[in-house]
Amino acid sequence: MMKKILLTLSLFFLMMHVALADVSNIQAYQKGEWGSLLKKNAGQAVAVHFWGVTCAPCAREMPQWGKFLSADRNAKVIFIQVDEVPLQAIKKMLAQAHLDKASNYYLNTPFDDYFRHEIDPQWRGETPMTLLIDKNGKTVRKTGPINFAELKRWFATGVY
Repeated sequence: MMKKILLTLSLFFLMMHVALADVSNIQAYQKGEWGSLLKKNAGQAVAVHFWGVTCAPCAREMPQWGKFLSADRNAKVIFIQVDEVPLQAIKKMLAQAHLDKASNYYLNTPFDDYFRHEIDPQWRGETPMTLLIDKNGKTVRKTGPINFAELKRWFATGVY
């Protein structure tokens, strides 16, 4: 009888651990990491999307990013969340957009001029903002919601 109780409790705790496990893929992004992020993705077309939990256009657009990536699994997209909000709020929004398995970062330092200048000296901090970096390293900035048909064409060629 005692073995059954222990086995039942063990299974219960194992199931609870699995159910509550954090399966999101999100990393802290520090100022000064932009160069290493670019280097790690050199030679391939990559979109880097800056967004915020409190940004209404971002909230509307994130599920579209999820659909885009589920349709084009070869597209390399990096998401960087820039708002100062609890990590759980970020994870919740990513999960709702089906982006919890994507390449996700959150800014864990203030979203200031130094950070923006490191990314793009012309960027004033508006979100959503997407940098399209082609396989030759040429960068084009897209401010506001992205045109996903254009993005699909861009990924197909990988260059501007």
